[in-house]
This record gives sequence, structure tokens and C-alpha cells, in this order.
Amino acid sequence: MSNKKNVAVIGYGGMGGWHTRYILDSDVVNLSGIYDISKERCEIAKEKGIHIYPSAEDIYNDKNVDIVLITTPNEFHNPYAIAALSAGKHVISEKPVTMSSKSLSEMIEASKKYNRLFTTHQNRRFDVDYLMMKHIYASGELGDVFGVESRIQGSRGIPGDWRGHKEHGGGMILDWGVHLIDQMLGIIYDKKIKKIYCRCEHITNYEVDDGFKLDLYFENDIAARIEVGTSNFISMPRFYMTGTNGSAIISDWREKAKVVSCKNWAEKDVIPVVTAAGLTKTMAPRDSKTIAEYEIERPESDVHDFYRNFVAAIDGKATQLVTHEQLMRVMKIIEAAFLSDEIGAPVEINDFLTPTKF
Repeated sequence: MSNKKNVAVIGYGGMGGWHTRYILDSDVVNLSGIYDISKERCEIAKEKGIHIYPSAEDIYNDKNVDIVLITTPNEFHNPYAIAALSAGKHVISEKPVTMSSKSLSEMIEASKKYNRLFTTHQNRRFDVDYLMMKHIYASGELGDVFGVESRIQGSRGIPGDWRGHKEHGGGMILDWGVHLIDQMLGIIYDKKIKKIYCRCEHITNYEVDDGFKLDLYFENDIAARIEVGTSNFISMPRFYMTGTNGSAIISDWREKAKVVSCKNWAEKDVIPVVTAAGLTKTMAPRDSKTIAEYEIERPESDVHDFYRNFVAAIDGKATQLVTHEQLMRVMKIIEAAFLSDEIGAPVEINDFLTPTKF
């Protein structure tokens, strides 16, 4: 395509390699090359036929580069982004976009000052499990939703790289949390947050959180639970949603969504069931006369749409998918989560940004 944009990648680690593979297969962007401080990583890229820039400054000075993609450890996102923006490049930063709202404000101001687009790569907006739960909430088929739970759990502890060190922006809140918070705001798109309560875990790492439980209390008495665990040998469901007229569950990100909705709330002649050493009528299961059970098929999703949107936004043909306001809202929630964990109590927040559907 004649309007393809040229992308240079700073940082050729795990996500840098992931991005280059997608860029090489893209219909809207070309790969100009990469820069990494590691000579070994540069050699790996060179063996694959990828151009190597001697320095970040060489990327900034290359007039053919339209977009700079930053995939370095978190503490370097800010200086690389501001330098690239000041050189007239559009910028995509890997998540988390940076490590504080103050740092993010600096990046946003640079974007405005130099009149260049700046965003972060929220690729988890294209996860089909998230898209199914987003559809269920927006459809209203569960009635008034009052609870949403989102979990990612594993058993290998925190990775032994920069993610285990505070100075590099490590920890699970800044790793997985930033994704799951963004997804939750995409699902509960029509309500502001009133209060936050967070408890961080330090099971295998005492410098940064290796897991956390984050409760978001929205308007209209909607409670959302986000959990990330790295010492869970049995994982709980990926998503669970419940409302006044039914419930939905996704057991695993590879599964379809299962929905149970109520056709008739009143049920006469409920027969008590035996549970352990007693009887219960309250918890007796419903029958097919009062409920409908069905599955929602996994939707089509294409992560290339992130690049397509960013290129269209550069050309003035679309609105930027991940906006500055959304980035700041997530960062403010992260900061409130850390504060809540520090003081051991809920934190009331001023959710000053209007929730938007995305």
C-alpha cells in the first residue's frame, strides 16, 4: 500500500521480537529496523535480515521513519518517547505506558507540543475472552450486572528478569494489571469508580508484587474484582459475571462463554437437596423450566487492527484507539491501588474522566 508507514523499534527483547513479526506481516506498516543496547540481540535481528540502527539517535535522524515503537523496560519509556516525539516521530509505547501519572503527563504534553500521535499498545483489547464479556455486559441479557471478576493465574512465580525489580517498573500490577484494568474499564464502560481496595502479594518476591487482588467499586453498586497470581497451581475461572437476571462464565481464555439466564424467577415446590451433613432449599439447583443455558461463540479478532487504527489516525481518517484520557485513567487507578495496599485500607478516588465505550 502506498500509504504504509515506516516503524523503527527500540528494544528487541520479548515484545520487541513479537512486534517485529507482526510488523513484517502488516498491510499498513513497514519495518525500518531496530535498536537495542544488547549486541547479542542486535546480532539475532541481523541474522533475520533486520536493519540495525547504531543508536536511538540514528532512528530519530532517519527521515524515513514515521513511527517509533518503544519496547524497552518500563523506566525508559518516558525518555525515549519524548526524544522521539521531539524529533517529529509518532510514538507507540509498550505497556505500561510509563511508571507514574506525572511521567505520563510529560509524555502527553510532548505529544501536544510537537503535534505527533502518542499511544500505548493495549493488545489485550483484542483478546476474544474479553470481547465476549464486553458483549454480554453491553447486551443487557444478564439484567443489571452487579459483579464482574477477571483473573489471570499461574504457578511459576514472577519472571526472573527486569519484572522482579522495582526500579525497572516490575511487579504484576504494572505487568498484567495494566491490561486487566483497561479491560475492566472497557467492559464497565458506563460507570465511574467510587472506591478502590488492593492487597498485594509477596510470596516469591519481596521487592515488587508477585500477585494482587484489586477491588473496584463502581457507581450503581457494581463491584469488580481483578486478580493476578503467580503461585496458583489450580486456576479460578478467567471471567465471571453476574447480574439480576443471570450469570456468565469463561473458564479459560480458550473456551466459549457460558451464559445461564433466568426465564422465570419464581419456582414453586422447590425440593431440598442434601449437601454434606444437611439439607438446603436456598441453594437447590434450578431446573430447565426456569433457566436458559447457552454458549457464545468466540468472535473473530485481529491484533493487526491496532496498527491499522494508528496509521488511519496519523492520516486523520480515524480516532486514536487508545486515547490519552484512557491511559491516564488506568495510571490513576494503578497509583490508587498501590496507595491502598500501602495504607491497608480502601481509597476513595476522584474518577474525573467520563467513562467511554471502546
